[in-house]
Amino acid sequence: VPDGYVPLPLHPWQAREVAARPAVARLLHAGLLHDLGPHGAPWHPTSSVRTVCRPGSPAMLKLSLGLRITNSRRENLRKELQRGTEVHRLLRAGLGEEWRKAVAAAGPPGGQGFDIVRDPAWLAVDTEDGEQLPGLDVVIRHQPFAAEDDALCIAALTSPQPAPGRRGMRSRLQEVIERLAESTGRPTAAVSAEWFLRYLETVVRPVLWLDAHAGVALEAHQQNTLVLLDADGWPAGGRYRDNQGYYFRTSHREALQRRLPGIGVESDSYVSDEVTDERFAYYLGINNILGLIGAFGSTGLCGERVLLAACRRFLTEAAGPADPGEPVSPLPARLLETATLRCKANLLTRLHGLDELVGPVDTQSVYVTIKNPLAA
Repeated sequence: VPDGYVPLPLHPWQAREVAARPAVARLLHAGLLHDLGPHGAPWHPTSSVRTVCRPGSPAMLKLSLGLRITNSRRENLRKELQRGTEVHRLLRAGLGEEWRKAVAAAGPPGGQGFDIVRDPAWLAVDTEDGEQLPGLDVVIRHQPFAAEDDALCIAALTSPQPAPGRRGMRSRLQEVIERLAESTGRPTAAVSAEWFLRYLETVVRPVLWLDAHAGVALEAHQQNTLVLLDADGWPAGGRYRDNQGYYFRTSHREALQRRLPGIGVESDSYVSDEVTDERFAYYLGINNILGLIGAFGSTGLCGERVLLAACRRFLTEAAGPADPGEPVSPLPARLLETATLRCKANLLTRLHGLDELVGPVDTQSVYVTIKNPLAA
């Protein structure tokens, strides 16, 4: 790297594509940017596709990629970079320790807790006129996992996939449940129900705590949510990854400002409680919890009605405060009492030509109304 410059890692596809953009070409021509080509040790994609890791590195890189994945061009936006560092600072300012203690007190002994995979830093480029230059923004993400950790995003856990020496498609979830059933001598349905309840306690309950006590709702869908399995395959902890998916409730604005002055302003992170409730119900309720129930049912591991009943019991307990005056998230009551829910329609969003990362949060995606299977 020439003196006075800093390295700016790019995805190989992105490096080729942005070179043809006029604003980038001008910086290259002026010598303010230098294309070094492929350089250094290889980095490898994670299940997050454009987030790459390297063995032994303390950090991952979330790279910009100007391709439509789902329904958005996946180039990092400056407000997303700011949002990631804000949440990291918010947790370091004391909220993280409160959260850790609450999760430890409520969770099973020896668990691995719940946390957010932090995005504490970023790199970006401005033009000579000080304008933001899209397409070159890079998130530096903490790499919190050890080589022996069995951490999977829920989408990977539940998706049928091929494996060497095996006919047909099977999911990792099937393998885990069937191995547990064999080792314990119990029916797969009983093991599935216990696994699901442990998941609700180790992954879902901490997300509800953050919403209740801090007014921060997470876009905890199956791709953003990670579960850590113990040596036997039971849920032992969880992580959340994403610097796009934070909803700061407007009702908690003053409290958040007291925790970290200025938070959420430049990053445009405050969302009305009405919209937050709708989105939180979709991401955590429909996509994550109901999606997981569907995975158990579609593979024949456990009947969906059994797991829906188990989920109702969990939500009923979560809807009431453990102690008088303790805040609770409005989500459990919403999932129990609302006859219909609003569900994101990704294909319709794409067909309407919408990019969910652009525009007001309440109109950037298409939502449809569905019957709520959790409602009494």
